[in-house]
Amino acid sequence: TIQVAKIPTPAEFQIARMTERDALAALKKYAIETTASDKFSGAVAISKHGNTVFAQAYGLADREKKTPNAVQTRFRMGSMNKMFTATAILQLAHAGKLKLTDPLGNYLTDYPNKDVASKVTIEHLLTHTGGTGDIFGPEFDEHRLQLKTLEDYVHLYGKRAPLFEPGSKWDYSNYGFVLLGVVAEKVSGQNYYDYVQEHIFTPAGMALSGSLPEDQTVSGRSLGYTKPEGSADWKSNTDTLPYRGSAAGGGYTTVEDLLKFANALSTYKLLDKKHTELLTTGHVDTPWGSKYAYGFMDNREEGPRWFGHDGGAPGMNGDLRIFPQSGYVVAVLANMDPPVAQVIANYISNRLPEK
Repeated sequence: TIQVAKIPTPAEFQIARMTERDALAALKKYAIETTASDKFSGAVAISKHGNTVFAQAYGLADREKKTPNAVQTRFRMGSMNKMFTATAILQLAHAGKLKLTDPLGNYLTDYPNKDVASKVTIEHLLTHTGGTGDIFGPEFDEHRLQLKTLEDYVHLYGKRAPLFEPGSKWDYSNYGFVLLGVVAEKVSGQNYYDYVQEHIFTPAGMALSGSLPEDQTVSGRSLGYTKPEGSADWKSNTDTLPYRGSAAGGGYTTVEDLLKFANALSTYKLLDKKHTELLTTGHVDTPWGSKYAYGFMDNREEGPRWFGHDGGAPGMNGDLRIFPQSGYVVAVLANMDPPVAQVIANYISNRLPEK
């Protein structure tokens, strides 16, 4: 396996911080240029201390119909909803319904693989240190449209042994987050999607976020466009999409809803201060230099600290960054291949004031 490590930017190449006004003006110009060269299509929203200071949309939600993206356009978010799954688990821990140090088997008593059940803890799953592996690959491609519930994933992958001794290393695991969704269902007695709707989206005021199956019409949702390697043309990402988003990734949101989520977290509407800090403070080193918290990246590498999560798959990309020191929140969503949203998020993150 190739190890990727981030090298700090030499001082002479570091970008100078700007005033908020100048940074937002530079972002506007940059976003217009990247959209004109067909390198961005999506929406960007930025807030400071809960007040929106920038919200713009670029490019097309539907290239055929020439429908433009809007600030209220819903974009598929990929892995960004790991933040919601982890928030749900911490809420249930706070309510005394589960313990982070408990093994998975305490909650999924009939889990097929005994090593996973007895050795992998809830905390291992939250930090990608359980060795539970991925869900994508030939098996997923074959069963993509039959995987309708979180339990369906367990039926498909539940016999697998851990890839390594749980807790011994970090290895990003989508399947681990599917298992967290199943745990949330077991201990709350609610369907995962209903739980997230009732305990996260509704209290945060996220009226345009959800996770309806792909065969249902969702008003105002952009189409995703991917450009396979070697191809000159954009094509729809429909034949790569799961039947429905899972606890590991999927569903849709808007940039404004992501700002609302960040604000609800920062004002302790979703969790108390202790559990919010537990959720968002890095626990394990990653190969990129940043630390992984519980469903959140905790980046302290260059410039001011931020926490959040990105998401990406063919025809979708997103990034949420919450800067506790300055009060800024940056949300970017795109209906194009990665890393277009990260490029925009990096551009503005490097220029906004540090305080």
